[in-house]
Amino acid sequence: MSAKKVLVTGATGRTGALVVEKLRCFPEEFEVFGLARSPAKVEERFGNTDGFYFGDIRDRSTLETALEGCDALVILTSAVPKMQTPPQPGQRPQFDFEPGGRPEEVDFQGQVNQIDVAQAAGIEQIVLVGSMGGTNENHPLNRIGDGNILVWKRKAEDYLMQSGIDYTIIRAGGLLDQPGGVRELIVGHNDELLAHPPDDIPTSIPRADVAEVVVQALRQPNSHNTAFDIISRPEDDPKAEVTEDFAALFAQAAAVSVS
Repeated sequence: MSAKKVLVTGATGRTGALVVEKLRCFPEEFEVFGLARSPAKVEERFGNTDGFYFGDIRDRSTLETALEGCDALVILTSAVPKMQTPPQPGQRPQFDFEPGGRPEEVDFQGQVNQIDVAQAAGIEQIVLVGSMGGTNENHPLNRIGDGNILVWKRKAEDYLMQSGIDYTIIRAGGLLDQPGGVRELIVGHNDELLAHPPDDIPTSIPRADVAEVVVQALRQPNSHNTAFDIISRPEDDPKAEVTEDFAALFAQAAAVSVS
């Protein structure tokens, strides 16, 4: 069987780069390509630009070229708020988005572009990494730059679920820059974990664990057509059992998932 050709968008982001690296550990299973805007960032992160396409998700012609012949798409693009002038003492920092980079343009229309082009290209599966909190329009993240980022992310998820393409939607908790593979991962649905975290644990998860779940979503058949929240128990939690059985994890995700 030939390797599955996978395109990862947002491939120079902190989580996207981890996904590319992890997929490259399975050359017999995956032929990995990345989509990024900056060759310099790719050079800095990976040492060279081999296997990368360059362009903008708002440009469908870029996506058509990158997705040609692919079997799967991993969406890790997201609007990034920028701090305005540094705050004065006692003031809260103010954030905004660059022109063309607001959540409606990136997290909704940019993802719609990716989904539409993927559908036209015959993509078999899309793995989309989103965020918990999308059920609450008053979530603090929505107030950053008045961007309603979680609202637009959830609209894009809904669009994917209605597209007819097999999907895996991973709504991650707060992302940690900590080692992966040493925690128990916990799945939930529609922000129930935010409202009632088990044993009052933090609703967070290492980026490396999110990246591993993405990779396993491409490997495990029972990951298809699931949408779920995911957090982790703290590394030193005495109740934790390190997650190693991802078929079981996706079975749990399917049990809580509602399309």
